[in-house]
Amino acid sequence: MAVIIDGKQVAAEIRAEIKQEVERIGDSSGEKVGLAVIMVGDFPASKVYVRLKEKACAEAGIVSVQHNLPEDTSMDSLLDLIDDLNADIAVNGILLQLPLPDALDANEALDRIDPGKDVDGFHPLNVGLLSQNLATLAPCTPTGCIELLDRYKIPIEGANAVVVGRSNIVGKPVAAMLLHRNATVTICHSRTRDLGKITSQADILVVAVGRPNSITEGMVKKGAAVIDVGINRLDNKLVGDVDFNGVVDTCGFISPAPGGVGPMTIAMLLSNTVSAYKLQRNLIVSLLDGSGRRRK
Repeated sequence: MAVIIDGKQVAAEIRAEIKQEVERIGDSSGEKVGLAVIMVGDFPASKVYVRLKEKACAEAGIVSVQHNLPEDTSMDSLLDLIDDLNADIAVNGILLQLPLPDALDANEALDRIDPGKDVDGFHPLNVGLLSQNLATLAPCTPTGCIELLDRYKIPIEGANAVVVGRSNIVGKPVAAMLLHRNATVTICHSRTRDLGKITSQADILVVAVGRPNSITEGMVKKGAAVIDVGINRLDNKLVGDVDFNGVVDTCGFISPAPGGVGPMTIAMLLSNTVSAYKLQRNLIVSLLDGSGRRRK
């Protein structure tokens, strides 16, 4: 039987570490770490997710300010709000909750966010930095996947890693992160031939396709570490992309869904917000001379 990767427990440990870091920031500078969350429209799933983020911020001591905009908000109004938040020094991170109403252009809005405040890691500049292994603000879910592997001491260097899914949010960034850690990485997708042959060779298997039971018995290598990113509703139950019961006796480690990667996404969002604060403070300090005056 595989070791069950407890994302809830790891996320709780990370949130506790972040709380200590936020307290140190407050003690040394008297400043607060701030996150602004923008939600446009009335999406029930988004409301639940935003509430979870707000609760996590409160527990960590991060100031979270919600901007709930009506569904008929214009693109200009949304961009004006983003500009205001970009200019607000009390806001260290900006999170635009997706999806947006159909009338709004999500890509244009995401591109408008200051890359230094882009705690989702979706801005093209941050995507480019990640491709060069230079990113400080990387997408939260892929970062959470890597953190789970590290916390469970699962070797990445030299491992044969297979990523099923090629989305910009999970598949591509987690593949880049594994590659930067010296894994040999294969990306599979809907056009991949003989998927099971490839996945059954993986030491590390990350699955993020949004389809239940995409990985079944016989598609997993004995002793492999399986990270299931998917959350799907099947027969009125939440399940992952991996047939958990079908593979749990074969693999060495497996993250359940729910309860695996999901809690890590919010934990890494908090971590990115603290990192953004530090980046911004370092930039301000670098622009000042020793007397606190702006450099000429």
